[in-house]
Amino acid sequence: MIRWGIVGAGKIAHAFSKDLALVSSGKLMAVGSRNIDKAREFADVYGAPHAFGSYGDLFKSDTVDVVYIATPHTRHAELTIMALEAGKHVLCEKPLGVNKGEVERMLAAASRNKVFLMEALWSRFNPTIREVKKIIDSGEIGEVGHLYSDFAFYAMDRAEEGRILNSELAGGSLLDIGIYPIFLSYLILGMPTDLIAKVHFHRTGVEKQCSMIFDYPKAQALLYSGLTSNTDMRSEISGSAGSIFINPRWHEATSYTLVKEGETKTIELSKTGKGYAHEIEEVHHCLKSGKLESDLWSHQNSLDLIYLLDTVRSKTGIKFPFEQ
Repeated sequence: MIRWGIVGAGKIAHAFSKDLALVSSGKLMAVGSRNIDKAREFADVYGAPHAFGSYGDLFKSDTVDVVYIATPHTRHAELTIMALEAGKHVLCEKPLGVNKGEVERMLAAASRNKVFLMEALWSRFNPTIREVKKIIDSGEIGEVGHLYSDFAFYAMDRAEEGRILNSELAGGSLLDIGIYPIFLSYLILGMPTDLIAKVHFHRTGVEKQCSMIFDYPKAQALLYSGLTSNTDMRSEISGSAGSIFINPRWHEATSYTLVKEGETKTIELSKTGKGYAHEIEEVHHCLKSGKLESDLWSHQNSLDLIYLLDTVRSKTGIKFPFEQ
Protein backbone atom coordinates (compact mmCIF):
# COMPACT_ATOMS: atom_id res chain seq x y z
CA MET A 1 0.00 0.00 0.00
CA ILE A 2 1.47 3.33 -1.11
CA ARG A 3 0.84 6.10 1.41
CA TRP A 4 -0.08 9.54 0.06
CA GLY A 5 0.05 13.02 1.50
CA ILE A 6 -1.85 15.98 0.06
CA VAL A 7 -0.13 19.37 0.04
CA GLY A 8 -2.77 22.09 -0.10
CA ALA A 9 -6.50 21.68 0.43
CA GLY A 10 -8.05 23.50 -2.51
CA LYS A 11 -10.46 22.39 -5.24
CA ILE A 12 -8.05 20.19 -7.20
CA ALA A 13 -6.87 18.47 -4.02
CA HIS A 14 -10.47 17.42 -3.36
CA ALA A 15 -10.86 16.01 -6.88
CA PHE A 16 -7.56 14.16 -6.60
CA SER A 17 -8.45 12.68 -3.22
CA LYS A 18 -11.77 11.36 -4.53
CA ASP A 19 -9.94 9.52 -7.30
CA LEU A 20 -7.22 8.26 -4.96
CA ALA A 21 -9.96 6.47 -3.03
CA LEU A 22 -10.71 4.50 -6.22
CA VAL A 23 -7.14 3.17 -6.53
CA SER A 24 -6.80 0.06 -4.36
CA SER A 25 -3.01 0.20 -4.11
CA GLY A 26 -2.90 3.65 -2.51
CA LYS A 27 -4.29 5.38 0.56
CA LEU A 28 -4.51 8.99 1.68
CA MET A 29 -2.69 9.15 5.01
CA ALA A 30 -2.03 12.84 5.63
CA VAL A 31 -3.01 16.36 4.66
CA GLY A 32 -0.85 19.45 5.01
CA SER A 33 -2.15 23.03 4.97
CA ARG A 34 -1.05 26.40 6.34
CA ASN A 35 -4.25 26.26 8.39
CA ILE A 36 -4.45 23.28 10.78
CA ASP A 37 -8.25 23.52 11.01
CA LYS A 38 -8.53 23.37 7.23
CA ALA A 39 -6.15 20.38 7.17
CA ARG A 40 -8.18 18.55 9.82
CA GLU A 41 -11.45 19.26 8.03
CA PHE A 42 -10.01 17.93 4.75
CA ALA A 43 -8.55 14.88 6.48
CA ASP A 44 -11.90 14.11 8.10
CA VAL A 45 -13.73 14.25 4.77
CA TYR A 46 -11.39 11.73 3.12
CA GLY A 47 -10.51 9.56 6.09
CA ALA A 48 -6.86 10.58 6.38
CA PRO A 49 -5.54 9.77 9.88
CA HIS A 50 -3.04 12.65 10.01
CA ALA A 51 -3.33 16.43 9.54
CA PHE A 52 -0.50 18.97 9.65
CA GLY A 53 -0.64 22.74 10.09
CA SER A 54 2.48 23.27 7.97
CA TYR A 55 3.83 21.72 4.82
CA GLY A 56 7.24 21.21 6.43
CA ASP A 57 5.74 19.08 9.20
CA LEU A 58 4.12 16.85 6.60
CA PHE A 59 7.36 16.43 4.68
CA LYS A 60 9.28 15.53 7.85
CA SER A 61 6.73 12.98 9.02
CA ASP A 62 7.03 9.24 8.48
CA THR A 63 3.34 8.88 7.63
CA VAL A 64 3.64 9.14 3.81
CA ASP A 65 5.72 7.80 0.94
CA VAL A 66 4.68 10.26 -1.77
CA VAL A 67 3.08 13.71 -1.76
CA TYR A 68 0.82 15.44 -4.25
CA ILE A 69 1.56 19.17 -4.56
CA ALA A 70 -1.80 20.88 -5.15
CA THR A 71 -0.95 24.52 -4.37
CA PRO A 72 -0.99 27.48 -6.81
CA HIS A 73 1.77 27.52 -9.46
CA THR A 74 3.97 29.94 -7.58
CA ARG A 75 4.67 27.48 -4.75
CA HIS A 76 5.28 24.36 -6.84
CA ALA A 77 9.07 24.68 -6.99
CA GLU A 78 9.58 25.67 -3.36
CA LEU A 79 7.37 22.95 -1.91
CA THR A 80 8.47 20.23 -4.30
CA ILE A 81 12.14 20.84 -3.47
CA MET A 82 11.33 20.84 0.26
CA ALA A 83 9.59 17.48 -0.11
CA LEU A 84 12.38 16.01 -2.24
CA GLU A 85 15.02 17.16 0.23
CA ALA A 86 13.03 15.38 2.95
CA GLY A 87 13.21 12.17 0.92
CA LYS A 88 9.59 12.15 -0.22
CA HIS A 89 8.52 11.13 -3.71
CA VAL A 90 6.53 13.88 -5.45
CA LEU A 91 3.68 14.22 -7.92
CA CYS A 92 3.44 17.97 -8.59
CA GLU A 93 0.47 19.57 -10.29
CA LYS A 94 1.12 21.12 -13.69
CA PRO A 95 2.88 23.28 -14.65
CA LEU A 96 5.79 21.70 -12.82
CA GLY A 97 7.35 25.14 -12.38
CA VAL A 98 6.55 28.67 -13.51
CA ASN A 99 9.65 28.80 -15.71
CA LYS A 100 12.51 26.61 -16.90
CA GLY A 101 14.83 27.72 -14.11
CA GLU A 102 12.39 26.43 -11.50
CA VAL A 103 11.91 23.12 -13.32
CA GLU A 104 15.66 22.60 -13.61
CA ARG A 105 16.10 23.16 -9.87
CA MET A 106 13.29 20.71 -9.12
CA LEU A 107 14.75 18.01 -11.35
CA ALA A 108 18.20 18.55 -9.86
CA ALA A 109 16.77 18.10 -6.36
CA ALA A 110 15.06 14.86 -7.41
CA SER A 111 18.30 13.54 -8.89
CA ARG A 112 20.38 14.61 -5.90
CA ASN A 113 18.06 12.92 -3.43
CA LYS A 114 17.33 9.88 -5.63
CA VAL A 115 13.56 10.20 -5.30
CA PHE A 116 10.72 10.05 -7.80
CA LEU A 117 9.32 13.23 -9.35
CA MET A 118 6.60 13.59 -11.98
CA GLU A 119 4.57 16.48 -13.33
CA ALA A 120 0.86 15.78 -12.83
CA LEU A 121 -0.14 16.24 -16.46
CA TRP A 122 -3.15 13.97 -16.05
CA SER A 123 -4.23 14.09 -19.71
CA ARG A 124 -1.12 12.12 -20.69
CA PHE A 125 -2.51 9.12 -18.83
CA ASN A 126 -6.10 9.45 -20.04
CA PRO A 127 -7.11 6.16 -21.78
CA THR A 128 -8.62 7.96 -24.77
CA ILE A 129 -5.55 10.13 -25.36
CA ARG A 130 -3.24 7.13 -24.98
CA GLU A 131 -5.29 5.23 -27.57
CA VAL A 132 -5.31 8.19 -29.96
CA LYS A 133 -1.53 8.46 -29.77
CA LYS A 134 -1.21 4.72 -30.41
CA ILE A 135 -3.38 4.98 -33.53
CA ILE A 136 -1.44 7.96 -34.87
CA ASP A 137 1.92 6.32 -34.18
CA SER A 138 0.73 3.23 -36.07
CA GLY A 139 0.26 5.34 -39.20
CA GLU A 140 -3.47 4.60 -39.50
CA ILE A 141 -4.36 8.20 -40.44
CA GLY A 142 -1.20 8.68 -42.47
CA GLU A 143 1.23 11.55 -41.99
CA VAL A 144 -0.19 14.22 -39.69
CA GLY A 145 -0.30 17.63 -41.34
CA HIS A 146 -2.70 19.57 -39.14
CA LEU A 147 -3.59 19.72 -35.46
CA TYR A 148 -6.11 22.00 -33.80
CA SER A 149 -6.66 22.20 -30.05
CA ASP A 150 -8.13 24.72 -27.64
CA PHE A 151 -9.00 25.10 -23.99
CA ALA A 152 -11.11 28.05 -22.90
CA PHE A 153 -13.76 29.06 -20.41
CA TYR A 154 -15.28 32.32 -19.22
CA ALA A 155 -13.51 33.62 -16.12
CA MET A 156 -13.66 37.40 -16.40
CA ASP A 157 -16.26 37.62 -13.65
CA ARG A 158 -13.98 35.98 -11.08
CA ALA A 159 -12.36 37.83 -8.19
CA GLU A 160 -9.21 39.56 -9.39
CA GLU A 161 -7.32 38.58 -6.25
CA GLY A 162 -8.07 34.92 -6.98
CA ARG A 163 -5.57 32.59 -8.63
CA ILE A 164 -6.71 32.79 -12.25
CA LEU A 165 -6.59 36.60 -12.72
CA ASN A 166 -3.79 37.42 -10.29
CA SER A 167 -0.37 38.06 -11.80
CA GLU A 168 1.29 37.58 -8.39
CA LEU A 169 0.04 33.98 -8.53
CA ALA A 170 1.19 33.43 -12.15
CA GLY A 171 -2.39 33.70 -13.37
CA GLY A 172 -3.71 33.95 -16.90
CA SER A 173 -4.78 31.32 -19.40
CA LEU A 174 -1.41 30.08 -20.67
CA LEU A 175 0.06 28.27 -17.66
CA ASP A 176 -3.31 27.17 -16.34
CA ILE A 177 -5.05 25.85 -19.47
CA GLY A 178 -2.92 26.79 -22.49
CA ILE A 179 -0.54 24.11 -21.30
CA TYR A 180 -3.06 21.48 -22.49
CA PRO A 181 -3.16 22.35 -26.23
CA ILE A 182 0.62 22.82 -26.16
CA PHE A 183 0.98 19.41 -24.54
CA LEU A 184 -1.18 17.75 -27.21
CA SER A 185 0.82 19.29 -30.04
CA TYR A 186 4.05 18.19 -28.36
CA LEU A 187 2.71 14.68 -27.70
CA ILE A 188 1.64 14.13 -31.30
CA LEU A 189 4.15 16.18 -33.30
CA GLY A 190 7.11 16.74 -30.98
CA MET A 191 9.08 19.96 -30.65
CA PRO A 192 8.20 22.61 -33.25
CA THR A 193 10.88 24.22 -35.37
CA ASP A 194 9.29 27.63 -34.82
CA LEU A 195 6.24 29.18 -33.21
CA ILE A 196 4.34 32.43 -33.24
CA ALA A 197 1.90 33.69 -30.63
CA LYS A 198 -0.37 36.63 -29.91
CA VAL A 199 -2.06 37.53 -26.62
CA HIS A 200 -4.53 39.98 -25.10
CA PHE A 201 -3.88 41.18 -21.55
CA HIS A 202 -6.33 41.82 -18.72
CA ARG A 203 -6.08 44.94 -16.59
CA THR A 204 -4.48 42.89 -13.78
CA GLY A 205 -1.50 42.17 -16.02
CA VAL A 206 -2.31 38.53 -16.85
CA GLU A 207 -3.00 37.44 -20.40
CA LYS A 208 -6.61 36.50 -21.01
CA GLN A 209 -6.30 35.13 -24.55
CA CYS A 210 -3.43 33.36 -26.30
CA SER A 211 -3.38 32.17 -29.92
CA MET A 212 -0.44 30.12 -31.16
CA ILE A 213 0.85 28.50 -34.34
CA PHE A 214 3.45 25.77 -33.90
CA ASP A 215 5.37 25.11 -37.12
CA TYR A 216 6.83 21.70 -37.98
CA PRO A 217 8.68 20.51 -41.09
CA LYS A 218 5.53 18.84 -42.46
CA ALA A 219 2.73 20.07 -40.20
CA GLN A 220 1.22 23.02 -38.38
CA ALA A 221 -0.65 23.15 -35.08
CA LEU A 222 -3.19 25.87 -34.29
CA LEU A 223 -3.59 26.27 -30.53
CA TYR A 224 -5.67 28.55 -28.32
CA SER A 225 -6.37 29.25 -24.66
CA GLY A 226 -8.64 31.90 -23.24
CA LEU A 227 -10.63 33.19 -20.31
CA THR A 228 -13.07 35.42 -22.23
CA SER A 229 -15.47 32.79 -23.60
CA ASN A 230 -16.35 29.12 -23.61
CA THR A 231 -15.25 26.90 -26.49
CA ASP A 232 -16.29 23.41 -27.59
CA MET A 233 -12.88 22.00 -26.52
CA ARG A 234 -12.76 19.33 -29.21
CA SER A 235 -9.34 18.60 -30.69
CA GLU A 236 -8.67 17.59 -34.29
CA ILE A 237 -5.67 15.72 -35.67
CA SER A 238 -5.70 15.36 -39.46
CA GLY A 239 -3.44 13.15 -41.54
CA SER A 240 -3.01 12.18 -45.17
CA ALA A 241 -5.30 9.15 -44.75
CA GLY A 242 -7.84 10.26 -42.14
CA SER A 243 -8.65 12.37 -39.10
CA ILE A 244 -9.18 11.84 -35.40
CA PHE A 245 -11.34 14.07 -33.22
CA ILE A 246 -10.85 13.87 -29.46
CA ASN A 247 -14.34 14.66 -28.22
CA PRO A 248 -15.20 17.33 -25.63
CA ARG A 249 -13.84 18.01 -23.20
CA TRP A 250 -10.82 16.59 -24.94
CA HIS A 251 -8.32 16.88 -22.06
CA GLU A 252 -10.48 14.49 -19.99
CA ALA A 253 -12.11 12.66 -22.88
CA THR A 254 -13.99 9.38 -22.82
CA SER A 255 -14.27 9.01 -26.60
CA TYR A 256 -12.71 9.84 -29.95
CA THR A 257 -14.07 9.85 -33.49
CA LEU A 258 -12.11 8.35 -36.39
CA VAL A 259 -12.93 9.61 -39.90
CA LYS A 260 -11.34 7.53 -42.64
CA GLU A 261 -12.21 6.41 -46.17
CA GLY A 262 -15.65 7.99 -46.01
CA GLU A 263 -16.58 6.28 -42.75
CA THR A 264 -17.05 7.85 -39.33
CA LYS A 265 -16.65 5.74 -36.21
CA THR A 266 -16.84 6.88 -32.57
CA ILE A 267 -15.08 4.78 -29.95
CA GLU A 268 -15.97 5.07 -26.26
CA LEU A 269 -13.28 4.46 -23.65
CA SER A 270 -14.09 4.57 -19.95
CA LYS A 271 -11.97 6.27 -17.35
CA THR A 272 -11.76 5.83 -13.59
CA GLY A 273 -13.43 8.60 -11.62
CA LYS A 274 -12.63 12.10 -12.79
CA GLY A 275 -9.47 10.80 -14.45
CA TYR A 276 -6.77 11.51 -11.87
CA ALA A 277 -6.71 7.81 -10.98
CA HIS A 278 -4.70 7.04 -14.12
CA GLU A 279 -1.80 9.31 -13.18
CA ILE A 280 -1.95 7.89 -9.65
CA GLU A 281 -1.65 4.38 -11.08
CA GLU A 282 1.36 5.49 -13.13
CA VAL A 283 3.06 6.83 -9.98
CA HIS A 284 2.38 3.52 -8.23
CA HIS A 285 3.78 1.57 -11.18
CA CYS A 286 6.96 3.67 -11.17
CA LEU A 287 7.47 3.43 -7.39
CA LYS A 288 6.93 -0.33 -7.35
CA SER A 289 9.36 -0.68 -10.26
CA GLY A 290 12.00 1.46 -8.57
CA LYS A 291 11.82 4.15 -11.28
CA LEU A 292 12.67 7.76 -10.50
CA GLU A 293 10.72 9.10 -13.47
CA SER A 294 7.89 7.99 -15.72
CA ASP A 295 8.43 6.64 -19.21
CA LEU A 296 5.09 8.14 -20.28
CA TRP A 297 5.86 11.64 -18.96
CA SER A 298 9.56 11.94 -18.30
CA HIS A 299 11.72 14.69 -16.85
CA GLN A 300 12.77 15.58 -20.41
CA ASN A 301 9.11 15.90 -21.39
CA SER A 302 8.60 18.40 -18.57
CA LEU A 303 11.70 20.33 -19.65
CA ASP A 304 10.46 20.45 -23.24
CA LEU A 305 7.02 21.61 -22.15
CA ILE A 306 8.30 24.43 -19.95
CA TYR A 307 10.66 25.50 -22.76
CA LEU A 308 7.63 25.88 -25.05
CA LEU A 309 5.68 27.80 -22.39
CA ASP A 310 8.68 30.05 -21.77
CA THR A 311 9.06 30.65 -25.51
CA VAL A 312 5.42 31.69 -25.88
CA ARG A 313 5.82 34.00 -22.90
CA SER A 314 9.02 35.50 -24.31
CA LYS A 315 7.42 36.19 -27.69
CA THR A 316 4.31 37.80 -26.18
CA GLY A 317 5.71 39.67 -23.17
CA ILE A 318 4.04 37.59 -20.46
CA LYS A 319 5.97 38.24 -17.27
CA PHE A 320 5.03 37.99 -13.60
CA PRO A 321 5.96 40.59 -10.95
CA PHE A 322 8.08 38.15 -8.95
CA GLU A 323 10.24 37.55 -12.04
CA GLN A 324 11.21 41.22 -12.45
